[in-house]
Amino acid sequence: MMEVDTPTEPTNFNRGGGGVTLTPEASRLFRVYKTVSSMLTKRGYMVSREMREMTPMSFTERFGEFPSREGLTILVEKPDDSTNQLFVFFPEDEKVGVKPIKILTDRMKDEQVSNAILVLRGDITPFAKQAVMEMSDSFRIEHFKEPELLVDITQHTLVPEHLVLSQNEKQELLKRYRLRETQLPRIQPNDPVARYYGMKRGQVVKIIRPSETAGRYVTYRVCL
Repeated sequence: MMEVDTPTEPTNFNRGGGGVTLTPEASRLFRVYKTVSSMLTKRGYMVSREMREMTPMSFTERFGEFPSREGLTILVEKPDDSTNQLFVFFPEDEKVGVKPIKILTDRMKDEQVSNAILVLRGDITPFAKQAVMEMSDSFRIEHFKEPELLVDITQHTLVPEHLVLSQNEKQELLKRYRLRETQLPRIQPNDPVARYYGMKRGQVVKIIRPSETAGRYVTYRVCL
């Protein structure tokens, strides 16, 4: 994902924010929180209107002038399946190790949630990455660095519209064009847009680009 420099001075949000001045830390977390809200919505999770339309003022009212990262924790679910839930954690550690991962997965186990996103201040240690991989049969844990979430890449003018197909939509596509999955163009799981949508191996994304001649140009890609 594209990275954006973090402001070093307090940020004054006038439009929709009531002229609220946020500290650099709060400003960064506000922008990340907004991107995460959009990401969860586009993944099909139920996101409250308060969260979707959050302003600097309402962010400060809810989380305070100096937000606690633990207090930013989010839990969402799919509208058609209340058991399909996802946590978003904001670990405090500059470099997340095995111990914080264990604490978070214990909470996931207690609350019977198998999916999570970690928003990292810095990075995750090699041992923690290994621990996440070893638990992949029970938990799916994605991680993003804060700079990757300062802007919503799907709002960029150079990024076309992406729609992840359901399993039924994928089968209908293959049947309609008499294709095998292997015949579709590919998208890597570490592609910024694939990561944004949390795409899994075998999922297909529909990509809609504007076309001067046809109005729009549609392609499909399968995640490896």
